[in-house]
Amino acid sequence: MGYNKRQKYFKGVKIERKVEKKSLPLPSNILMTNDQERAELHRAIWQIANNLRGSVDGWNFKQYVLGMLFYRFISENLTSYINEDERRSGTKDFDYGKLADKKAEFGRADTVKEKGFYILPSELFVNVRSKTRNDANLNETLTKVFRNIEKSAKGSDSEDDLKGLFDDLDVNASKLGDTVEKRNQKLVKLLDAIGDLRLGNYYDNTINAFGDAYEFLMTMYASNAGKSGGEFFTPQEVSELLAEITTVGKKEVNKVYDPACGSGSLLLKFVKVLGKENVRIGFFGQEVNLTIYNLCRINMFLHDINYNHFDITHGDTLTDPKHWDDEPFDAIVSNPPYSIRWEGDSNPLLINDPRFSPAGVLAPKSKADLAFTMHMLSWLSTSGTAAIVEFPGVLYRGGAEQKIRKYLVDNNYIDTVIQLPPDLFFGTNIATCIIVLKKSKKDNKTLFIDASAEFVRGGNKNKLTDENRAKIMEAFIQRTDRKHFAKLVSNKTLEENDYNIGVSTFVAQKDTREIIDIKKLNAEIAGIVAWQNKLRKAIDEIVANFEGSQ
Repeated sequence: MGYNKRQKYFKGVKIERKVEKKSLPLPSNILMTNDQERAELHRAIWQIANNLRGSVDGWNFKQYVLGMLFYRFISENLTSYINEDERRSGTKDFDYGKLADKKAEFGRADTVKEKGFYILPSELFVNVRSKTRNDANLNETLTKVFRNIEKSAKGSDSEDDLKGLFDDLDVNASKLGDTVEKRNQKLVKLLDAIGDLRLGNYYDNTINAFGDAYEFLMTMYASNAGKSGGEFFTPQEVSELLAEITTVGKKEVNKVYDPACGSGSLLLKFVKVLGKENVRIGFFGQEVNLTIYNLCRINMFLHDINYNHFDITHGDTLTDPKHWDDEPFDAIVSNPPYSIRWEGDSNPLLINDPRFSPAGVLAPKSKADLAFTMHMLSWLSTSGTAAIVEFPGVLYRGGAEQKIRKYLVDNNYIDTVIQLPPDLFFGTNIATCIIVLKKSKKDNKTLFIDASAEFVRGGNKNKLTDENRAKIMEAFIQRTDRKHFAKLVSNKTLEENDYNIGVSTFVAQKDTREIIDIKKLNAEIAGIVAWQNKLRKAIDEIVANFEGSQ
């Protein structure tokens, strides 16, 4: 809230001014670039993860590193917010972190309305950390702090956004140590390590340091966790491609949505592509895994998305969707789990569900892929675009899936099918694809793009470079034939092909085999034979002359 709307909660409070040592700024000729700053941050946080996890699996330990990163962020975010407001009001030396808790209580109600939460000065990250080494009951202190942060939102509009955020940061878990003393020792190290990260004032950073730290940690954890991590995290460059596809020709959208949002990486790419102020109403998503649901909400906060600008819910989207009152959506992006089981026709209510009933058939119980697709189509606005990462089998499998494809093609909803390279995603090396849906196409054709060769090898995975993405986007926007790369096909042709929409059916890959001229080859062989005959004749003459001289 602006200072002109805030009561002078802290009026008359004397703030002691202290002279603090400040590090000198780097000379301009050695200021770090964005890439250098980011690389230094990445090295530091990965060192933390490796040093502290000990015997705990990295994917399971992530909530401790990310949870403490979140605790530091909201502490500094709130402090900066209150300090700036008070200083604009004329209290130049105001420092919320040095205020007594009793005095700070006066600002609680209105601050919760604006920020969604409240933290008393004594419970701020910096103040808790300063006392950790002398706190034999650190685990109890942290438990109380986390409980109080969540309780600060109780009864307010932000209650659901804060509820359970610290559930997975169990400071009493035996995996941190087999005694309270050992657990507290690890917690001290964790608080110190997170506190020592050079994240600076988040308003002044040339990179979004907190958000970038989160994305890096999730990427590293996912790449080392195998399927368990890959199931919930989409590579950043794929997320960006999906966001770009759904915003072609747009400078802003009302709402963005992901029905299987995981840690939120796809939704947050709209911040980079459009700017968060250009997602006017906000970010919507649903996630079935409770731990990842909590991490997604943390991710929103770490990217400075205020509680009233996102609505992330927990539950099974296919059988218990939470956003009926929010649809339709202008931009939908998703990487739903591949070929998982769902209730399907064993639930007699689903065939009459308005999301699935138009196709006249439900996706197979053993393969929910096209159930997610139908759900997204149903909640897509008339002028919107959906970009969905799909398991390749949905393009050609028969049975119910063929009937659903028939519905999609006959009603002209499939705009583009993009074949991606193999080994892009964490936890799997399959070559996935993207299906782009629109309800208001300008033609009765479907574009096919073969991007299977558009990658570079980075570490142990393939990656889409900026150039790879630019080439895909150029073909997507131009919507014309491009030899060995893109083909615009009439829906009538798709019908004639029994609704097989595999990219390789319509885009012929370039033949890289060496072309052999048979006539030239035969001539070369004849020359070799003649030369061999000549050599034999010469050898025979030498042998005959040698024998004659004996």
